[in-house]
Amino acid sequence: MRFTTTIARTFFTVLPILLAGIVGMALAIFLWRKLENNVEFSLTLLDLAPIFIGMSVLFVFALMTYLYVTVVNLKKLRQTTKQAIHSATQKMHNIRRIAEILLNSNIWLPGLKDYMGEDFEVLTFFEVKDFYKGKSKLAIEFLQENHNFNETENFYLELKSILQTQPKNGKLPDTINYPKNYGAPIIEKWIQHKIGSGLWYFFGYKFTNFKEALDIENMPERHQNKIMALAMNIDAQVFEENSFNEIFLSKLGEYISKTILPDLYKERSVKNSVLPQRVQLLAVLLSLLILVGLLAPLLTLLLGLPILVLIISYSFVCCLFFYTAIAFYQFLKYEITD
Repeated sequence: MRFTTTIARTFFTVLPILLAGIVGMALAIFLWRKLENNVEFSLTLLDLAPIFIGMSVLFVFALMTYLYVTVVNLKKLRQTTKQAIHSATQKMHNIRRIAEILLNSNIWLPGLKDYMGEDFEVLTFFEVKDFYKGKSKLAIEFLQENHNFNETENFYLELKSILQTQPKNGKLPDTINYPKNYGAPIIEKWIQHKIGSGLWYFFGYKFTNFKEALDIENMPERHQNKIMALAMNIDAQVFEENSFNEIFLSKLGEYISKTILPDLYKERSVKNSVLPQRVQLLAVLLSLLILVGLLAPLLTLLLGLPILVLIISYSFVCCLFFYTAIAFYQFLKYEITD
């Protein structure tokens, strides 16, 4: 569906340009042949110069006004986005602090942390999920092992991935880094592999199967309180009525995958977005209009340039009018729906 929409937009963007170009070329040929058949027609073209210059001035003013308003609105949007990114980043910082507490806690089966730290210290959750690509022998070795931890080693890797800032660097530093902004590669990996769903799966959907393997009651009360305080900083409205238990952890996982990561990705995408294609097109048209629609006829009147310059100028201005007439509806449509 998205691919089809892209093709449709490209078609409705290119078609008016092609039609306007054909009209402009046809008009230029017509005026040139008329000039060849009637030399005095050059005087008529010269008399029309002030009219076309005036039309070009109006067009330039309209385009400059639109482009100015668009850039100002984009600047405001990016300022708002900058604040939203800061908020989403701080939430992710708190999620990572919670993940660090869980990883270092005593909720795990005896021997799990030593096993994962010694044999698979550099292994990442992403490599395990992408094992079918055959890029990580360690991931294949991990999957072929006969684990005795009731699948919780996969959950351990998922929590560990939350503490990563580079997708390919599985070894965590002694001190966890909390960057100013998270890079696109790690955000995309978090989203691609639905980070947070492990909390929902192990503590929600299948908690009865893993209750003995994940002993959350074994966590000290001070750590439980710290996790709850971090959750309240993330979203007080969502976690206000919760206490530290499997229901809370399940809800936290769902909140990560469905709210925090999509927001982080969306806001970053807006921040890094370039001017819309139609705005770039209008900026090019504005430059051409100033050169061909204004400067060319003015220099022809002042310096006596060849009449061919006027023919090109008039054809271009008429071409631009024709393009505006046939593309205006689609332009407004995309302006409203974007």
